[in-house]
Amino acid sequence: MKTRSHTWVASITTRLSQHAVITTAIVDVVAVVVFVAIGRRNHDGSTSLVNILGVAAPFLIALFASWVGLRTWREPFNRGSFVGTWLITVIVGLVLRRVVFDRGIATSFIIVATITLGVLLGVGRMLSRKVSETASL
Repeated sequence: MKTRSHTWVASITTRLSQHAVITTAIVDVVAVVVFVAIGRRNHDGSTSLVNILGVAAPFLIALFASWVGLRTWREPFNRGSFVGTWLITVIVGLVLRRVVFDRGIATSFIIVATITLGVLLGVGRMLSRKVSETASL
């Protein structure tokens, strides 16, 4: 007898390998953490893992929300999936940073966050796709 979770996992594996989905999710998280680590280093902030994760938290929460809301695991290499994930991560991350985490969001930071996360998430998705294609050969 198939359970609902079994059906969900089966639908993932029929559309895309679990390896590709997990790789893409990890690469997305790494992209957000790298964005924050670069920012902390450039602004003479603490680069301890705890501090970086604390600063990255609003963007990681937004990234998770984008994956759930868009069901990114179904088609992580789809252009629409990438653009949606990028925009939700930036917009929701900035709102959470300001409203929930009570941190600043200067105009220059908004521009840098938008461009940097776009580049890092985009390059990450391309690399993840290449790794997934290579692994499936």
